[in-house]
Amino acid sequence: MDVMNEKVLEKLKAKLSDAVLEANEFRGELTIIVPKERIVEVCRFLKEDEELAFDLLADLCGIDMYTPENRFGVIYNLYSLKTKHRIRLKTFTEEEHPRVPTVTGVWGTANWHERETYDMFGIIFEGHPDLRRMYMPDEFEYHPLRKDFPLMGIPGSLDLPKK
Repeated sequence: MDVMNEKVLEKLKAKLSDAVLEANEFRGELTIIVPKERIVEVCRFLKEDEELAFDLLADLCGIDMYTPENRFGVIYNLYSLKTKHRIRLKTFTEEEHPRVPTVTGVWGTANWHERETYDMFGIIFEGHPDLRRMYMPDEFEYHPLRKDFPLMGIPGSLDLPKK
């Protein structure tokens, strides 16, 4: 395992041992699975620890595993400008009423990423300061990046311009 990846895991397990459900490294990149209830605490620790300093939320996106348990997930791609190291956090939520705490209090840029994920996947970020749609109209009741959304869309769900 990469030295920096080992250090991240060691520090995280020392400080928040029960917050690491699973960790694996693939091609030098570390992925840590975290319970959704602990995501804010883990993110804050990774950002504020002086040695790790994951000060950039490079990306946040949703995933649809299309399984009954833990169908939806959120992936956080973190980068440290100080160490030039990146890691990935994952957390999962259930299909019925998918909810994950917001990390906007840790990184301001999460605001837009979480709004996009909400719009496309329907994952609600609890505590988000302005959770509303970005791309789809407010009255649109579907979430286009879910795997059960028809490839050709839903006829009549949006008023499209005439040719």
